[in-house]
Amino acid sequence: MYSLPKALPHFLRTPVRTAMFAVLLAFGATTQAENTFPGIGRTATPQEIAAWNIDVRPDFAGLPVGQGSVNDGMVVWEAKCSSCHGVFGESNQTFSPLVGGTTAQDIETGHVQRLTDPAYPGRTTLMKVATLSTLWDYINRAMPWTNPKSLSANEVYAVVAYLLNLGGVVPDNFVLSNSTMAQAQNRLPNRNGMTTDHGLWPGKGMGNGGRADVAAKACMKDCVADVTVRSSLPDFARNAHGNLAEQNRTVGAQRGVDTSRPPAASLQQAQQQYAHATPNATGPVKTAIGAGLAASQGCVACHAVDAQVLGPAFRAIAKKHANRADIVPYLQEKIRSGGTGVWGSIPMPAQSLTGDEARAIADWIATGANP
Repeated sequence: MYSLPKALPHFLRTPVRTAMFAVLLAFGATTQAENTFPGIGRTATPQEIAAWNIDVRPDFAGLPVGQGSVNDGMVVWEAKCSSCHGVFGESNQTFSPLVGGTTAQDIETGHVQRLTDPAYPGRTTLMKVATLSTLWDYINRAMPWTNPKSLSANEVYAVVAYLLNLGGVVPDNFVLSNSTMAQAQNRLPNRNGMTTDHGLWPGKGMGNGGRADVAAKACMKDCVADVTVRSSLPDFARNAHGNLAEQNRTVGAQRGVDTSRPPAASLQQAQQQYAHATPNATGPVKTAIGAGLAASQGCVACHAVDAQVLGPAFRAIAKKHANRADIVPYLQEKIRSGGTGVWGSIPMPAQSLTGDEARAIADWIATGANP
C-alpha cells in the first residue's frame, strides 16, 4: 500500500502540482492493486478522476473558469431554485431562509451581529457562511434538489451572484467569476466569523495554541458500569429552526426527530403520540392516526393540507381522485411506490412504510385530510 509523505517537496506544493501528484499517486495505487489482485478492477481514467475532483477550496483553488451575472442568476433561480427557496431566498414551509438577518454594517465588519442575538428568530445561510467557496461548492455538487450536478459552471456562478445580490452583498450589475470571487468574498457578512479556538483541529498552525478539543482524565475509581448513550435537545432550542421531522428528504428510514413537542416521558406516552395504524381503527381515532403518520413519517415535508409546497396539497389530491372507486388502494400504492408525472416533473420517492401505515394515510387523505 502507498502512504502520503509527511511533507511534500517544495516543487509539489502549488495547487496544480499537488493535484498532479495526487493523480500520479492514485495511478500507482490502482496499478499495484491490479498487480496484487489480477482481473479485479482497473486503473481510473483521467476523465473519471476529473469527474470526482470537483471540490473548491476556501482559497478558490479548484474553481473552474467561468462567469455569471446577477441577471443571469435570476433567470436560473426562478426556473430551478425558487420552488424550494422562494423568489427572494425567503424559502417556504420546508426549507430555512437563505437570506436575511444581515446588515450593511455586517458587510463592513465581516461579523454578523445577530448571530449573538437570542431574540432573532433563526439563522439564515448568509448569516452563517464564512467562505464563499462553501456556497459555490455545495450548489455545484448538490443542487438543484431534484437533479444534482446538472448546473453548468456559468449557471453556478450566476446563482451565487444572485443569492449574494439578494443579501445586498453585491450590486445589481455584478458579474461573479473565477477572477472576482475574492472580491465578493471580501464583502461576505460573516467572513471573519470563522474561528479555530474550538480546538477541533489542534496544532499551533491552526491558531489555537496547540490546545486540543478534548481534555479529560480516564475514570479510575467508582466508574459507572452501564452507560446509556442518547441524543438530546434543550427545550429552548427545540423548534428554533422549525420541526426537524419535516425537513428531511423523504427517502429511507432515517428521519429527523419531531421537535414540535417535548420528548415522551415514557414508552407508553411515545406509543400514544406516534400510534401505528391498525386495520380496525375507526372514526376520530382513524383520522388522528392518519394525520399523525403523515406528520411523523415526513409527508408534510413536501405536502400541506390546503397549500402546495413541493408537492400538491392533500385536499387537492383528494379532490382530483374523488371519483375513483379505488381511491384508497390507489393512493396507498402511490405512497409506497412513489412516481412522477401526475402533478408535474418533481418526483416523489418511494416511502418505507408498512401497508397498514400507507393505507391509514391514504384513508385520511381520501376523507378530506382533516386535522
